[in-house]
Amino acid sequence: MVKIRSTTFVQAPMERCFRLTLSTEIHRAATGDIPLNGVVAGLLGPGRTVTWKTPYMRMTFEPEILIDAWRPFTYYREVMVSGPLQSWEHEYHFAPMNDGTRIRDEIRFTAPMGRIGRLAESLFLRRRLTARLIQRNAFIKLAAESDDWHQYLDGQPEIDLRVYDAAMTGTGPQGSVYAR
Repeated sequence: MVKIRSTTFVQAPMERCFRLTLSTEIHRAATGDIPLNGVVAGLLGPGRTVTWKTPYMRMTFEPEILIDAWRPFTYYREVMVSGPLQSWEHEYHFAPMNDGTRIRDEIRFTAPMGRIGRLAESLFLRRRLTARLIQRNAFIKLAAESDDWHQYLDGQPEIDLRVYDAAMTGTGPQGSVYAR
């Protein structure tokens, strides 16, 4: 399993940063990925999914991502339900810091196909996924620190403040049970 860690400091409130990372529109603008199914516009939330059309080197991948753990405005985790990798988890941690916010990302993934997959991980997957994460976070930072954040968040519903953990509640990917 490969681990990627990144920290981004943003001179903006923690709630704004949290909400921006959930925006399908900002993800699309930052990466070029196209949302196909699930939450195709607006903000992702607990127990919700999105399937992205992700072009890479003349190929297209369609990973389905689920928000399976949720503690507003400090943490959430997305996992790949189906897609090109054997496993994928992306944890987002938010903390107030010096009149701004620290966003700490931790991605863990495993490529399929045993030894060939491990070779792909070391030759290009880690580098490509790290570059995408840095690119996306730079885009979020620019939006959060300017007035651009309004185009992604104005008119969006308020965040559900209940804590959600699919593993803790025993619900499946489409579950809607919340833990207190």
